[in-house]
Amino acid sequence: MTAVDPLVPLALVLAHLIGDFLLQPGTWIADRQQHGARSRCLLKHALVHGLLALVALWLFTDGGLMALPVAALLGASHWLIDLGKVHLQRRRPEHPLQAFVIDQLLHLLIIGLLWLVLATSLAPLQQGLGLLTSSTTLCLMIAYLIVTRPMSIMIAMLMKPMAEQLDDGGTLSAAGARVGIVERLLVLTLTLLDQITAVGFVVTAKSVLRYGDLKENPDRKLTEYVLLGTLTSIASTLILGLLIRQIMNLA
Repeated sequence: MTAVDPLVPLALVLAHLIGDFLLQPGTWIADRQQHGARSRCLLKHALVHGLLALVALWLFTDGGLMALPVAALLGASHWLIDLGKVHLQRRRPEHPLQAFVIDQLLHLLIIGLLWLVLATSLAPLQQGLGLLTSSTTLCLMIAYLIVTRPMSIMIAMLMKPMAEQLDDGGTLSAAGARVGIVERLLVLTLTLLDQITAVGFVVTAKSVLRYGDLKENPDRKLTEYVLLGTLTSIASTLILGLLIRQIMNLA
């Protein structure tokens, strides 16, 4: 199997996930947070990643002299990136998710770059760019973008007259908008996968969760507001998903 094979980066990503989430005890993370660059556990963690990468390269490539330096580079880069994550968490402890996402994206970027080095060709990159610029991908990007912030704004404008008639129920700030975004992402995904019947389970789950709130609040306006908002959100996403499917079929 050659390094150009797409199984190679997948194997390296699998090795990364095993090293980061299965073979990293909580004590190692605590030691890294406390001692930073002097942490022996951080060094052990980097060595584990290097060894896992080496095993993946030996299993999924022709081996050769490049496997060892590439695995060493992956281990060293993991040490540097995780050390940077420690400093970022110290500077911005209130944003742990941001540090986590940046950390994982950098690891995946390094894996991708080293794969290109192994392949000694830009063909994988060109194929990836070709997929990203295809009509199907662009349609999917447009659809998923629409159901996030743009549709939230549209529904908020539509529901504004009713919202002004309701008392503040003490809910979390912007929580309703975020729930709506997740709901629409699920509905859009199910629609694009031709799993329309599964949308009913999403509606049922939300109805069950909302039932307690509506039962405790006898205000009929609130019930009508929630019902109208939910139906508008789901119906508009269904229509968008079906439309995108038709466009992709034509393309």
